Formats: sequence, C-alpha cells, structure tokens
Amino acid sequence: MSDAPPAQTAQNRPRVVAVIPARGGSQGVKLKNLEPVGGRTLLMRAVTACRQSELIDEVYVSSDHAGIQEEARRAGAKVVVRPSAISGNTASSESAVLHAINEIQGDGPAPEVTVLVQCTSPFMNPADLDAAVGRVLAGEADCAFSAVENHGFLWKYGPDGLIGINHDPGFRPRRQDRDTEFRETGAFYAMRTDGLRRHGRRFFGTLVAQRVNEAHAMEIDTPDDLHIARLRAAVLEEQERIDGLPLIDVDALVMDFDGVHTDDSAVLTQEGLESVRVSREDGMGIKLARQAGLKMLILSTEVNPVVAARGAKLQIPVIHGQSDKAQALKEWLAAEGLDPARVAYVGNDVNDLGCLRMVGWPIAVANAHADVMALARLTLTKSGGHGAVREVCELVISAINEREADQA
Repeated sequence: MSDAPPAQTAQNRPRVVAVIPARGGSQGVKLKNLEPVGGRTLLMRAVTACRQSELIDEVYVSSDHAGIQEEARRAGAKVVVRPSAISGNTASSESAVLHAINEIQGDGPAPEVTVLVQCTSPFMNPADLDAAVGRVLAGEADCAFSAVENHGFLWKYGPDGLIGINHDPGFRPRRQDRDTEFRETGAFYAMRTDGLRRHGRRFFGTLVAQRVNEAHAMEIDTPDDLHIARLRAAVLEEQERIDGLPLIDVDALVMDFDGVHTDDSAVLTQEGLESVRVSREDGMGIKLARQAGLKMLILSTEVNPVVAARGAKLQIPVIHGQSDKAQALKEWLAAEGLDPARVAYVGNDVNDLGCLRMVGWPIAVANAHADVMALARLTLTKSGGHGAVREVCELVISAINEREADQA
C-alpha cells in the first residue's frame, strides 16, 4: 500500500510540477523535439498539454539545447539548463527529472507530485494527466503511468523455437476470457516526489495504470513514426472540426497566391498573356477580415503583375516575385513586430513548407500537396480559388469576436 497522506483540499493542495526532458541529441530523428506535428512542435504539444491540466501548477523543460530552450519559453514553460553529464545517449530520464527538481526548489515548496512528461507522445489528453495526478494526490498510488489495454498474443524465441509469453499456444482463450494486460505508452508518469528521490527511478511503491485512448497512445521514435503521427494529427484535427469549428486566434493572416487565392490554373492567350481565376466570396471574406482589424499579406513567388493587381483590389499588401518565401516572411514579421506563434499561413504546395514551419497556425487548403497537409495544424474544407480564403477568414473573425466579447 502507498504511505501517502490523505488528499488535501483545493485551497491547500500540494504543489504539482511537470518536468519534460528534451535533450538536443536525439538519435532516431535529429532534433526530434522540434519537429512539427499538426502545426506544432512535439515540445510545444507536450508543454501545452501540461499547461491545460487543472492540477499541474508549473511546467519545466530540462534541455541542453539552446533552440529547445527557446521553444520551451515560447510555449510557456520554464527552462532548466541540463548539464552535459546527464545529456548523453545513456542518460536516463530520471536523472534529468531529479536534477530539475533540485534546481527548482527555489521557486517554491518542494513539489509533492512530479510528472515526467515525454515529448515523443504528441497526442496527450490533459484530462488523462489530471486523472493520473489525482490518483497520486489521493493516496491511491505512488506512481500512475499512461497505459493502454493490450490484447495481443506475444511470442519470443526460446532454445527450441518460438514460445508463447502471455499465453499457452495450446489454448487460445477468447479476448473477454483473458486477464486484462496493459502496455505502457511512455507519455507520462505521475510520481510522489519523495519516493522518486528515495528510489531514483520512476516505478516504486504502489503502481497504477492510467488508461488512455489508443488513438492518443502513439510514441515517436523513427522517421516513419513521425510521418504517421502527422497523418494521424490531420485525422484528429478533422474530428475536432466535426465536433466544433476551431477558433484561429491570431494577429495576422498570410496567404500564398497561386493555389490559395486561385485554383492554381492559368489561361494563356496566343499573345503570351496569363489570366487566373479567383473567387468573389474570397474577396468578401478578405473585406470582412479587414473590417475586423486583421493584418493580412499575400506572399507569392509569382512575378505576374496580376498578383499585385489582386492585392490592390482587396486592399491588402502583397510581396511577390520571392524565390525564398520563408526569408521574406521572416523579414515581414520582424518589420511588423509580430509574434510568429500568433500568425496563420495558408499554403498549398511544397514551396510553402518553410513558411508553414515558421508560424503557430500552418493551414492547408483542401487540395494541398500531401507534405503541406502533413505539416498543417488545420486543413480547410474548401480548395484554393473555391472559397478557401473565405473559410479561413471566417474562422479568424470568429476568434476575434470571441476575444473581444471576453474582454468586454
């Protein structure tokens, strides 16, 4: 049994902190923690899940890498600089967590519960984190970790060939007749801090498995895992769209031209002149967004003067003829004093990937290239030139209206 004290009231609840180990020397995928999934880096997703928890008071990221430390601060976490001695391939996550606990002692009382959270699980549900922490606070467990039910028949090679691990090959019971087994997901471990310090490992005392949804249980170790996670993120975002439209709370909207404002086709006359097709409803969307006070920009590699003409018609600035769109976007954001995390970018093809990686809301039109969809935080229901711009404008306007209502 756990030797934990009874749970305390909300007024004097013990301190709970989350520690996210995120070293720079990941092996399977270089700088994995900074790779985007669904438009947000793995680190950003982990920090956000912790910050959305109702029971976690503070979030700390332990890292030896300046870029990861910067991303942690951007996500709203505090940073613990991780010494090189515990940043190598053989260093345990526990060593990073124990070091972080010692470093943060000056921020307040020692945490009663420490939650080890791993960036490699991009789909954590904050409610699952709260459930695990709650079980430790209530004295039900010394360690509560994320797990999913496992119903597979496991095998291994023995001296005489394959043998069953969790079953007798001569007897195959039905799933409902077998004992429940669990597979550790690696996403999070809520631990009583004094026990972690005493034992030096995450598993000690009374253990409980905190069941999580199988769809949220993915762990990223390889490039293939990362690709699958990006595809899964698109599916989950689509489910969120079905459940309720997302509010794109941003300060600026940047859009590609060909394939976003147009259907990516052109009419070429015998004189060599080009014309493109645009949507009138997109024009109305831009007008409404402009009236709502949204800062907007069209950014394009296209040199055709039709881009500037369309921008003038819509009364929004245009930067076109740019071979390096990401650099042009970076310079524009700096000139306008904008936080990239509060900017949306709408693209459709591979020359938009650099810009999509730079902003907090990377968005793809419905007929975008697969690589664009994989990076996008949101895929629109409409295609370029067929109302995609109107659709994103309405989502941004809804967020502006809600923000203003909250401030009223």
